[in-house]
Amino acid sequence: MTHELTERVLAAVDSMEPGAFAEFLAEDARMVFGNAEPLVGREAIIAGVQGFFSTINGLRHHIVNQWYVDADTVAETEVTYSRLDGKSVSIPVVSIWHTRADGLIDDYRVFFDVAPVYAP
Repeated sequence: MTHELTERVLAAVDSMEPGAFAEFLAEDARMVFGNAEPLVGREAIIAGVQGFFSTINGLRHHIVNQWYVDADTVAETEVTYSRLDGKSVSIPVVSIWHTRADGLIDDYRVFFDVAPVYAP
């Protein structure tokens, strides 16, 4: 794993084009947002990510720190969300993913308190 790959994965998320993010995923990948039910399979992940993107105007990841252990990446980030009401909010987010030998992500987890994104 490399810092460059982390930047590319997060830039794909920031593009708000689920298909760009999905290019990094194995066909049978599993994704979990916080305590939500897992999304299993590339198509389910695309649909879930698109659903989330429909509730915001944009987002931008700033990498605070990152660690690599074998095929696992942990990215500590500060993410600024552009809300539908025109306001912005920045919150800490940790993303953890596992990459298979072929370079595709087969397990992706995102941990954050999403409440500030939707708070009045």
